[in-house]
Amino acid sequence: MKRNKMGQWAFMLGIVIAIVGAFVGTYADMVTFLLVLMGIVVGLLNITQKEVSAFLLAVIALLMVGAAGLERLPMIGDTVGLTLGNISTFVAPAAVIVALKAVWQMGKK
Repeated sequence: MKRNKMGQWAFMLGIVIAIVGAFVGTYADMVTFLLVLMGIVVGLLNITQKEVSAFLLAVIALLMVGAAGLERLPMIGDTVGLTLGNISTFVAPAAVIVALKAVWQMGKK
């Protein structure tokens, strides 16, 4: 499988795990582990040099929304909060790797 396709599948799988994981509370540790693993794969394989700035900006927005306290919404808040928390858990490792790759590229110049 090509690197690009593998990164795309890892991204889609990470989003699915983040959403499904919000409904499956008994496997929270496994969900967290899988999300971090998928985030690492996405950070290593899926983000090109051209996409670094847009990706990191999107991650900042997602992390801010994840910390916004939407879990206080009536009826759907718990699920929305857990889903956004899971997405934050997924994109944070990818952001670390992409940011480190960007710093490495800047340092090479």
